[in-house]
Amino acid sequence: MEQHKLNVSKTAQYYTLGQPGLHIRQLWIVCHGYAQLASEFLQDFLQLDNGHTLVVAPEGMNHFYKKGFSGPVGATWMTRHCREDEIADNGAYLESLLNRYVAALSPDVRIVILGFSQGTATVCRWILRYHPHFHDLVLWAGMPPEDLDYQAHKDYLADKNLYLLYGSDDPFLTPDRLAQLQEMEANSGVDFEEKSFSGGHEIPDAVLRDLFQKLN
Repeated sequence: MEQHKLNVSKTAQYYTLGQPGLHIRQLWIVCHGYAQLASEFLQDFLQLDNGHTLVVAPEGMNHFYKKGFSGPVGATWMTRHCREDEIADNGAYLESLLNRYVAALSPDVRIVILGFSQGTATVCRWILRYHPHFHDLVLWAGMPPEDLDYQAHKDYLADKNLYLLYGSDDPFLTPDRLAQLQEMEANSGVDFEEKSFSGGHEIPDAVLRDLFQKLN
């Protein structure tokens, strides 16, 4: 048995809050977590729809029934099956999406890239593969993937703001995992500003509001 690969076109979908134009001061690219849909995830960002912010929520291109063979559908960015192909496809997808909107905005627009849960690994792999222009990277309820060489991209990340936000009761961000982050930072010279909040695996309105105000 021999494996073969064929590149084909695939239709990706995404959702937005706000209208592109020279009036936009901030562009947010927000990537959802495992088993979410972009339309559902975007509900967490409704408060950013202020007339000067454009929020773009791409959806993972792999879908599945969350329970059984019918009912609610979720999306995932990748699984371990054909892993490298999925990583490459996601990177090309997100790079194309960012470029589409940057072309319609002011040259001095602030670009914020946010990944939630599984989306944190997706955005990290994308930016280190393509080195897009942006200002702020927000990893929310998820860690930077351990298989990337951050030291090799230290200069690229040096002038960018890196944030890690997580709930104090988040079962996925254990003390051991946070210790691994600190070890990675020490070895690579890349530093994330950490902020914990009271809560779990979620994006509370008040915490997002504080971040938005900080970036303004």
